[in-house]
Amino acid sequence: PVLRLLEAQLQDQRREHEEEMEALKKQVDLMQEELEKQQQAFLQTLQLSPEVQVELGLQQEITRLTNENLDLKELLEKLEKNEKKLKKQLKIYMKKVQDFEASQTMVPVERRLHERNMQVAVQRKEKDFQGMLEYYKEDEPLLIRNLIT
Repeated sequence: PVLRLLEAQLQDQRREHEEEMEALKKQVDLMQEELEKQQQAFLQTLQLSPEVQVELGLQQEITRLTNENLDLKELLEKLEKNEKKLKKQLKIYMKKVQDFEASQTMVPVERRLHERNMQVAVQRKEKDFQGMLEYYKEDEPLLIRNLIT
């Protein structure tokens, strides 16, 4: 039983190795074909007049620069989208800061009234839902305003 198992594993490994070898041979063949094509193109280029060689070189450089330009345009579009998103976030945060500053300038009596109202609301929620109210400290003015309205 152990010998058969080892033989089966060895055969599996041999089959995998052969499949890998076939894939590598195909890859080498494709690379050789590509190399031959490039060599032929190079030889043809050498047979051309210097003016035509320069023209072909310029065409290749124009193609390369065009592709690079397209890549840069794509990058620019992504950066512009990111900039718009960041500007929106900045507006939201500026609004939160303004709300917070407005709540800090409240008269102390009004603030105590709001705190009392908030405590009552929190107690009711605890009774109704049997849970706790969780919020970030910086969201407190917004929470108070929403509870009041």
